[in-house]
Formats: sequence, C-alpha cells, structure tokens
Amino acid sequence: MVLTASLLAIVVSFLTTALIGIIIIPVLKRLKVGQSIKEIGPTWHANKNGTPTMGGVLFIIGIITGVVVAYGALQMFADKLSVLDIKDLIRLWAGIFCSLGFGLIGLFDDYIKVVKKRNKGLSAIQKTLFQFIVVLVYFFTLLVNNCLSTVVDIPFFGPVNFGNFYYVISILGIYGVVNAVNLTDGLDGLASSVTAVYAIVFMIISNCLQFYTMNILAAALCGGCLGFLVWNFYPAKVFMGDTGSMFLGGMVVSLGFGTNQPILILIVGIIYIVEAMSVVIQVISFKTTGKRVFKMSPIHHHFEMCGWSEVKIVMAFSAVTAVFGCIAVLLI
Repeated sequence: MVLTASLLAIVVSFLTTALIGIIIIPVLKRLKVGQSIKEIGPTWHANKNGTPTMGGVLFIIGIITGVVVAYGALQMFADKLSVLDIKDLIRLWAGIFCSLGFGLIGLFDDYIKVVKKRNKGLSAIQKTLFQFIVVLVYFFTLLVNNCLSTVVDIPFFGPVNFGNFYYVISILGIYGVVNAVNLTDGLDGLASSVTAVYAIVFMIISNCLQFYTMNILAAALCGGCLGFLVWNFYPAKVFMGDTGSMFLGGMVVSLGFGTNQPILILIVGIIYIVEAMSVVIQVISFKTTGKRVFKMSPIHHHFEMCGWSEVKIVMAFSAVTAVFGCIAVLLI
C-alpha cells in the first residue's frame, strides 16, 4: 500500500502540474510577468527576455495535491498497516508549510521584480530576515514535537552527538541549502531535473528507513518537477522564478530533516553545494586578488561559457546527482 500511495503521489503531482500549465502560463503571459534577463549573464540568454516567470506555482499546486491525495489513500489503511503516527504527520506538514513559507518569500521577490519593475526585488536584509523566520518556525515545530535528534549518523564515523551545537549548525545549514537551490535555477530545466533526481533518491532512503510520509513527499516532489519539465525543459516556455526555487529549497531540506538524515542533504544535493560554493569562491577571489576563478558563476554559467549547451549541462548535473545519490543510499 505504501508503494501504491507513492506512485499515486507521483502521478497526481505530475498530471496536475503539467495540465494546469495549460491554464496558468497564458495567464502569466497576459499579466506580463516576464523574466528580465540580467545584462551580466551570457549574451545568448537575451532571447529568453520576457519568458513568463513565477511558474513555480504550477508544481506547488501539483505537489500539494499529490501529497493530499496520496496521504488520504495511505491513511485509509494506516490502522491496518500500523505505519503512521503523529510524528509522521508533523514531519510531513511541517515540511510542506516550511516550503510554502520559502515559496511565499520568493513570490514577494518575484512580484517586486516583475510587477513593480524593481530588478533587485527584496533587499538582502529583508530576504535573510524572512528566511530565518521560516527556518526557526520549521525547526521549532520539529523540536517541540520530538522529531529531531542531536545525534547524527556521520558516514565512516558512526553516530555523533552534536549537543546544542546541532541546532546552530542545522539552522544555518537550512538557510544555506535553500539559497543554494535558488542559485541552481539558472538554466532551462536545471533545478527541476536535479531536484527530480534528488527526490527519487530520497524516495529510496525514506522507504528503507520507513519514513512513509516522507516517501510520499519525495514522490510528489519528483512528480511535480517532472511535470514542470514539460514546460521548463529547453527551450523553456516558463521559468519557476524565486517562487519555485525557494519552494524547492524548502522541500530539499524537509526531506533531509524529515528522515533524520540531514548529512545526506550535502551528499545527494552535491550540485546545490557546488553551485553555491562557486559563487563564494568567485567573490572571495575577485575581491582579494582581482581575478576570477570561473569564467562566470554560478558554475553552470562557467560551463556555458566553455561551450556546453544547456541540455548537456542539465544532463551532466543530473547524472552527478544520481551518482552521489547512489553513494548516499549505500551509506544509510
């Protein structure tokens, strides 16, 4: 029944996301919420100017619909299967509301950029403040309901108790990972493809560890990303915007903490980490030496400048995620 519920989550999320694009994308075009391509980006991205953004609402609706339908189906057999308890429910909905919180911040940012025509959107201080509020609410929800453990299973080292330091690391880590996912959204289909693979890996991990509601959440995330690729794969007809990428960031961390495997976020989400670190390295190098390490950051733009096509980069980054995902599964 658990497998059936997960398959249901994938199918419902995929179909909902793909089909509502038929309605929502024309609406976004009529509202003229087109993406403004930065002049500092690759020159050949100029032809993307005006492509509708804020398309993340497609998979947000699809994922939530998939979760509700699949959870309802699983709940019908919960007593018989004895697979669900209150902590499962808390992990599930805390993760969804965490993702919605980040998505809402992204929505405000997109609104300011494309409707108010202020290219910088929310200020760095505003965005950071709002993000930390969402992180703290999510973390507090898990903490007070005993859904967290300060003991982390580190590969090759075994269980390590971080004590109170765990909370500081985790809160900063969640903030960092969410923004890393946001940075990954820079090419047609990139964030969607990488996150779809990430979701598949966590479907396997959550099933092995018997976190069944997290299995549903991962399945719905996978279906939503694949459904969005119908519209977002090169050449993209719609962009997810910060609305979508911030929501995906919330889903990424929710799966890691929801399965009590936060360390695996860094392994399965290696592409997110590399993307973020490429920006950090580029900034530090330029400010200290006046030289750039990469032709352009985040690193997906570096590969573009090296002559790689967007499709090749998407496929390569997804393959890397799959390889590291296999390593993560072997480590649990």
